[in-house]
Amino acid sequence: MEQFAGLSFEAWVIIAVALAFDFVNGFHDAANSIATAVATRVLSPRYAVAWAAFWNFTAFLVFSTAVAETIGTGTIRIDQVASLEVILAALIGAIFFDLLTWYYGLPASSSHALVGGLAGAAIAADGFDALVASGIWKIAAFIVFSPLLGMLLGVLIMNLVMFVTQSLMSKGWGTLRGANWAFRKLQLVSAAAYSLGHGANDAQKTMGVIAAVLLIDKSAPLGDFDVSLPIVLAAHAAIALGTLSGGWRIVHTLGSKITKLQPVGGFSAETGAAVTLFGTAALGIPVSTTHTITGAVVGVGATNRFSAVRWGLTGRVVWAWVLTIPCAALTAALWYWITVTVGADIIIPVGIAGAASWLVLFVRKKRRRVQDPVFAPP
Repeated sequence: MEQFAGLSFEAWVIIAVALAFDFVNGFHDAANSIATAVATRVLSPRYAVAWAAFWNFTAFLVFSTAVAETIGTGTIRIDQVASLEVILAALIGAIFFDLLTWYYGLPASSSHALVGGLAGAAIAADGFDALVASGIWKIAAFIVFSPLLGMLLGVLIMNLVMFVTQSLMSKGWGTLRGANWAFRKLQLVSAAAYSLGHGANDAQKTMGVIAAVLLIDKSAPLGDFDVSLPIVLAAHAAIALGTLSGGWRIVHTLGSKITKLQPVGGFSAETGAAVTLFGTAALGIPVSTTHTITGAVVGVGATNRFSAVRWGLTGRVVWAWVLTIPCAALTAALWYWITVTVGADIIIPVGIAGAASWLVLFVRKKRRRVQDPVFAPP
């Protein structure tokens, strides 16, 4: 805890905002971890979010903090843009876009919203030289690669599973009913694996931001960047609590509107996405868990027949992906400009009032939520 000694009040406020972003990330991306399990009726919503939240939290026991280091030091030059106002503006931009896409039920990327926020605020503060070009290009490349890889693995795993299952049944070693029962149980494992990958990727992004805040507030050299255990635990706890709250609008879109899933399809989609996330987390590449699972779901749906995928809705989702980074960047740049123009002493109370307004909106929307039979608790 020595790392937190002597922090300024502004730094503590920004850490709180970072954890609020992690919470929003959790409920926004709850769909990633539970939509397929809920849509196939393997788990009820309340048990699904608890299952996902548990594995989100325990991810820190399995993976390193390579993704956190990429976000903290490999996106913007924090030694050059040594300003807490930049970090705060980045978080505001990311939270704004997360809430906007949650409101419309679109599975957009919290990760890319944060990257866009960091880039927009840093450019507003110090121009394009404030960006780490190699890190930005790597993240940009995986905007395309992660959903394609998820789709490819979803198709391959689905075809492999169907081939093996049909071969066994043709030899009298099983029935369709038995296969469905088996895949319902296996989907618990695939959902857990995916939630581990989600925690390893998305919680780490907040860890990187908090570590950067500590570095900037203490005017420490870049070599002192450290993602300590308290930061890890706080970030994982925040994203797990967010997942427990459940972003039901996006669950509905991802779980039943893009394509209709059976247990074998849910297992294949989650497994393909989990393999992708494990690989990128090990390499320290911050990818979109949302893009990855959506690609896998589309791949599984297209395996059955091309028309099984609702391509009109999928197009809306892709547009949300395209707009994520520029919209979050513009919002962050605007917030930074307002902060330096008006002053942090005024902007911070405004931000707290905005957070309170969001909380009221969130509670009201949860009360007014329309219960679909697939997603209604038993």
